[in-house]
Amino acid sequence: MARTAISFELVPPSVEEFARRIRKVLDGWAWLVKEVDGRCVGYAYGSVHRERPAYRFAVETTVYVHEEYQRRGIARELYISLFPVLAEKGFCNAFAGVALPNDASVALHRGVGFEPIGTFRKVGRKFGRWHDVAWFQRHLRDAPIDD
Repeated sequence: MARTAISFELVPPSVEEFARRIRKVLDGWAWLVKEVDGRCVGYAYGSVHRERPAYRFAVETTVYVHEEYQRRGIARELYISLFPVLAEKGFCNAFAGVALPNDASVALHRGVGFEPIGTFRKVGRKFGRWHDVAWFQRHLRDAPIDD
């Protein structure tokens, strides 16, 4: 995270900050963790897509797997487990941003049903250079539970 542009965090968050984020997400969305031998090796979550009320049935998703555990299907497993949880909560469409270049993440998102919808050019700045973010959308359910 600190050495790559896969996250636009400039400083890795503290344990306390991560705990705060998890509590906030669990209040309305979902946060899943993958453990191996009692160690957290990855997580996926849904969170607010945009603040305005008309966006309330859209969700932004994120998945992260520690570099030592990548390419083992963990990110796919987390996402496949996350989607039904978000759908049960009434979210209809999921959106995900991928900092470019990142062929593995693009392939992951396409492989779990996301479709590319556009690219924000030069939207994030890290390590003294600009990064583009490709955006993807995945259908979760046709209609909200309660409108």
